[in-house]
Amino acid sequence: MDNNQPIIVKRISRKAGGHHGGAWKIAFADFAVAMMAFFLVMWLLTAATPEELKRISGYFNDPIGFEAGGSPYAIDLGGTPTVAPDRTLSDVKEDESPVPDDTQSESASQQAEQVVSEQVERLELDMLLQELQNKIDVEPVLQRFKDQILLEITQDGLRIQIVDAENRPMFASGSPQLQPYFEEILLALSDTIAVVPKKISIGGHTDAAPFIGRGGYGNWELSTERANAARRTLLAAGYPENQLARVVGFADSALFDRTDPFNPINRRIDIVVLNKRAEDQILEGLGDRVEELGPEPVPGEVESRPDTSTGPSTDESDEGDDLAGAPAGDAVAPAQRSTNFFDDGGNLQPIDQ
Repeated sequence: MDNNQPIIVKRISRKAGGHHGGAWKIAFADFAVAMMAFFLVMWLLTAATPEELKRISGYFNDPIGFEAGGSPYAIDLGGTPTVAPDRTLSDVKEDESPVPDDTQSESASQQAEQVVSEQVERLELDMLLQELQNKIDVEPVLQRFKDQILLEITQDGLRIQIVDAENRPMFASGSPQLQPYFEEILLALSDTIAVVPKKISIGGHTDAAPFIGRGGYGNWELSTERANAARRTLLAAGYPENQLARVVGFADSALFDRTDPFNPINRRIDIVVLNKRAEDQILEGLGDRVEELGPEPVPGEVESRPDTSTGPSTDESDEGDDLAGAPAGDAVAPAQRSTNFFDDGGNLQPIDQ
């Protein structure tokens, strides 16, 4: 059977909208680049200094003169750029030779170094305080007496106060003899304090109760001997002797509880890890004292001086106190100082005034 049917070809024409080309992509790319350049210029303007802005303005006002001059412009207060005059060393007269003034720069450098040093020193004391606090919380010996150990940062450095409790005194009544538990506290704290290579000040304090006993022996002598007993305990624990700045007795002149002078908390030993400023002040004070008392220092000297900020002591039992009969307001008179010396055996030897 022959297939004589004709072949039919069907052509479909699609006219959806046609192709408009890619010119819009080029225009959009140019717009994006322009916006990027615009934001870059805005960012540079905000980051530039006023002097740099003046130089940029000078270039756009006179680009040919800017290129010809080559060097930076000397800008006047009005903002008009002018080329700086060419000068050589021969144009400067001998009497006009610039003399560098380094006083202000050195002073600013010293102040900056001092600020940095104080910040580093404060950080060291803060770390020492945190380390002591952690040790008190962890060690059983210190944890039992944590309520009697007070830590704080003062203007003189890190102050560690070990205070009396009503039924748990640090010393025997009216005596510089340390109780065993107080020795344990000092022994436990000594190695941590010694880690920081700074000098310490040890102070002894009593309450306002008058001392009853030997004539000429009162709270000034008692507080001084107690501070010196704490010093001997620290040295026995291995604390470096060259890190001791002073040992001083305050009696009841710097009460912890001013509202209750007889509160047991007023009987305390404070150990101050001194900062550089306080250490320098102490050394300067000792220098003045050596000049006043004589060039030959006595070994084992322990100074006991009332705190003039809280007023003189009112303890009437201290018959040998040098404050008796001293003129009021004369804070530097030698008669107002209660000074004692310890001999090599640790015995108190008063000075004949």
